[in-house]
Amino acid sequence: MGMVGRQLAPKRRLRWLETTEANKMKRSKGQRMGTRSILRRRKSERSRLNIRRVMHQYEEGDRVAIVLDGGQQAGMPHRRFHGRTGFIQKRQGVAWIVAVKDGNMQKTVIARPEHLRPLE
Repeated sequence: MGMVGRQLAPKRRLRWLETTEANKMKRSKGQRMGTRSILRRRKSERSRLNIRRVMHQYEEGDRVAIVLDGGQQAGMPHRRFHGRTGFIQKRQGVAWIVAVKDGNMQKTVIARPEHLRPLE
């Protein structure tokens, strides 16, 4: 008889336990996302440094191609600039500053010589 007239409390929901679309972890979008094929090296090129690229002396105004080297992480420009050509502006420490045209906009890319190839 004690239960008559007494309301039952609603069941608590464990919101942190529910897996809805809103609760799922957001997908990370890192700097090197989607670069598996771009930064892959052939088997014969793995763990090998191209000394000619590193030792090449550039002058201001030289035309270069930006080709990312997956074996060297230091001084690597963003993957957006892979395959682009530009002109050497000046040196900054070990790296070079390259002027690249991205659509109608002029951009500067700081890249180490491992990621640059001379043209012409």
